[in-house]
Formats: sequence, C-alpha cells, structure tokens
Amino acid sequence: MIPQYHRILVKLSGEALMGNLEFGISPEMLNYVAEEIKKIYLRNVQIALVVGGGNIFRGVKAGAFGMDRTSADHMGMLATVMNSLALQDILQSNNVETRVQTAIEMHQIAESYILRRAIRHLEKKRVVIFAAGTGNPYFTTDTAAVLRAKEIQAEVLIKATKVDGIYDRDPEKDQSAIRLQRITYRDVLERQLRVMDMTAISLAMDNQLPVEVLSIKKEGNIERFVCGESIGTYIDH
Repeated sequence: MIPQYHRILVKLSGEALMGNLEFGISPEMLNYVAEEIKKIYLRNVQIALVVGGGNIFRGVKAGAFGMDRTSADHMGMLATVMNSLALQDILQSNNVETRVQTAIEMHQIAESYILRRAIRHLEKKRVVIFAAGTGNPYFTTDTAAVLRAKEIQAEVLIKATKVDGIYDRDPEKDQSAIRLQRITYRDVLERQLRVMDMTAISLAMDNQLPVEVLSIKKEGNIERFVCGESIGTYIDH
C-alpha cells in the first residue's frame, strides 16, 4: 500500500486514551495509539497530532456547574498538555521522534507553538503534538485541530474517535442506521451532526480542509485510510 497523503493531522479525543477506565490514561490504550501512529510514521508520512483533554477535565461541563468558563477552559487546556506529554513519552520509547508544542508558554515542559519550527520538525520526520488547544477559552480542540491543520498545510484532518463514521440516524437508537461514506460540510451543519464541533466544521468548510471521521478502536484504520482505502466518513464540499 502506498500512502496517498504526504502530511496529515490526526485529532484524538482525550477519551480515546481512557480505554476501559472511567477517567485518566490507560497504559494499554496509550501504547495501542502509539503503535497506530508508528505504522503511518514508518510509511514516511508527516504527522501532526492534536489531543483532547476530556479524560482528565472537561471545561464545558465544569462551566455548567458554576465554574467560570474561562478558568474551566484553561484547566482543560492543561489537561491536553498532560495527555500530549504522555503520548510523546510513549512515542519516543517506540523510536518515534516527537515534539510537543503548546499554545500556552511553559518552556520547562514543552516548546511554544511556532509555525515555522513545527513545519521544520515535520520535515525532519518528527511527529509534532499541538497541545493547549488554540490557547483561548471557548474554542474546542476540534477547532484547534482544524486551525493547526490549515497552518501546517496538512492535506487532510483525520478525526480518530470511538465511532466508525457519520450515520444518517443515531446508530445507538436505530439499528437500521446507515453509515455515510461521504457527506458535505453544509449537510453536517444543517443536520447538526455532532461528530465535531460546529465551529470546527465551519472553519474546515471555509478553508476547504477535508475531514475523515473514523474509529480509532479498529486496528490499522488510520493506516488504511492514509493508503487510500474507504474507511469511515469523508467530509468535503
């Protein structure tokens, strides 16, 4: 199989790192994700990652029970840094050279986000993990993923999640629901399909960034998509 993409950005939810735990990071799942990323890395594809923080702290929920939303979102950003450092460590131990760049300055822990440096890392065959979202409250890590993908000129954004694509109906409520192989940004917005944050979908649409939604749980899914197979749901114009 020959890769169809030269540079990609993979968006992982924080929940993807929980495994069967109720919260936190599962060592088994962390290692599994690292192995999935390494498969693409060994095919000489340039890889950037954005990891959520919902397995540790979710700002929206904290805001709902009375915490100031800005403070809650800042805590959520720090949770993404923790996940990013964990992922960096396991990738490095698997001989995948990795750098973490954060949208909030914390020099003792990681590099500050600098676009030219990030691109240089990618060109030197280093995986780059973008942490702390956009650095601003009220923006999700989905939106941060679209933003970073466009900045580094990634050819596609892969949303690796717990579902295997977008369905015409809720598959948990209706077993006859059909997975859509392809859908437009506008349909996602008009039908309020919550597979990604609506702001993120709007930003992807405005900047013509294709998005692939697939399951991280099925081994080899990301690699097969990168090599041209139809796996989940492809979102474009």
